[in-house]
Amino acid sequence: MKNIEEVLEWAEKLILEKTGEPLKPIEEAILKGVWSGKKYAQIAKEYNNCRESHVKKEAAKLWDKLRDELGEDLNKYNFRSKIDKKHRVSEISQCGNCVLQEIDINIVGQFIQTIKDTQHRSPSDLSSSHSPTPQDSSPIIDLTDAPDLTEFYSRTSELTTLKQWILQDHTRLITIYGLSGIGKSLLTRQLIEQIKTEFDYMMWRSLSDRPTLSSLKNQLQQFFAQSQQPSLPTIIDYLRHSRCLVILDDLHNLFKSGELAGEYLTDYKEYRTFFRQIAKNHHQSCVILISWEKPRAIATLEAEKHSTRTLHLKGLSADAEKILRSHQLTDSDKWPELINLYQGHPTWLNIIASTIVELFDGSVSLFLSYSEDIFLGDLEPILESHLERLSDLEQQVISGFRNQAIALSQKPTNPELSQSELWSAIQSLVRRGLLEKISEGERGMFQLHPIWQQYLKFKLS
Repeated sequence: MKNIEEVLEWAEKLILEKTGEPLKPIEEAILKGVWSGKKYAQIAKEYNNCRESHVKKEAAKLWDKLRDELGEDLNKYNFRSKIDKKHRVSEISQCGNCVLQEIDINIVGQFIQTIKDTQHRSPSDLSSSHSPTPQDSSPIIDLTDAPDLTEFYSRTSELTTLKQWILQDHTRLITIYGLSGIGKSLLTRQLIEQIKTEFDYMMWRSLSDRPTLSSLKNQLQQFFAQSQQPSLPTIIDYLRHSRCLVILDDLHNLFKSGELAGEYLTDYKEYRTFFRQIAKNHHQSCVILISWEKPRAIATLEAEKHSTRTLHLKGLSADAEKILRSHQLTDSDKWPELINLYQGHPTWLNIIASTIVELFDGSVSLFLSYSEDIFLGDLEPILESHLERLSDLEQQVISGFRNQAIALSQKPTNPELSQSELWSAIQSLVRRGLLEKISEGERGMFQLHPIWQQYLKFKLS
């Protein structure tokens, strides 16, 4: 089926024969939304602004009606691929070979399924080496949870590094961490566009809803099993059998607040073992983790020199000016000062640029001249979301960085803290991206960026 109209016609006929009732308007809205890769919340908003819970309830009933035709494991994630597999009828001939026609859909943020060759590899190929041949097959892709590629920031250096790790070094586990809104997901989305032909499967999942490891494995199993029969016993088997790229976003939602950075919640400690298996076991795939903070277990894997790499994503450099230009700010000679002040952070710069337009008619010079302290404004809730995750130990230590950089050789200003506790807190704050290491003479120093200093001053005043 090439388009949603054909799908609606097929569903209408099937449900009418099954129930004697026509397709309901809300069912039509669900089919259209899922076909376009939309989430239930978005479908609910567009359908008379009804409740998401109502859409979920109606969707569950709809999938029940269609399961006899499409399979017991039918859900919103695999609906499109199941339709394609059941109803693929169009073939085109190229160079004497018969290939399946690729579905013509927009890849941005949608659930894309392009079915590969009709030949399936057998389980005996599990340990064999496999190199994808993009000329002969297309990857099976699910980017349902991925962000839209609406912004293009030049992250050439970071993209080059990631491609080196994945395509040449064959790194099995990669963590990209940094402050919220810094561009981790957009960077990964750009990366996908550049390397997608190198993989058989690509899947993006958000962990914002805190799925159990069992639930996540089931989703992965269903996704990989679409074109692999018989199904394989474990996720690692699929990672060995095919070249897979799995992106797990919002990993920080599985970490504890009020503890040192990257410590898993009690019910999610199994993820630590799972990621360790991915890093240590031999396979030809890659899993990318995206997080606000670096997991402690990942640091251990790196120290053990397993196939694990970490990228700390920081602010923009030259491309930061694109943000200010898009807001039509004036006084371009002052832009570097503004960019440096707000760390080149794209989200922060967009917020501050809007403030400058709203209060100073776009004049950067006026904004900088009128503000004795660093203006935070609408940044405060964003900064708070990071600081409220700190442990008691980190909260004690971070206040000492308000007006100075600190060396590891210094003794804690708080006599109740030991040297070991100070080092642990500094290490954790670095893994959250709140402290940065600088060189001062021959010794390394750690400092808190002025933005965070200003926020602490505001909170403690």
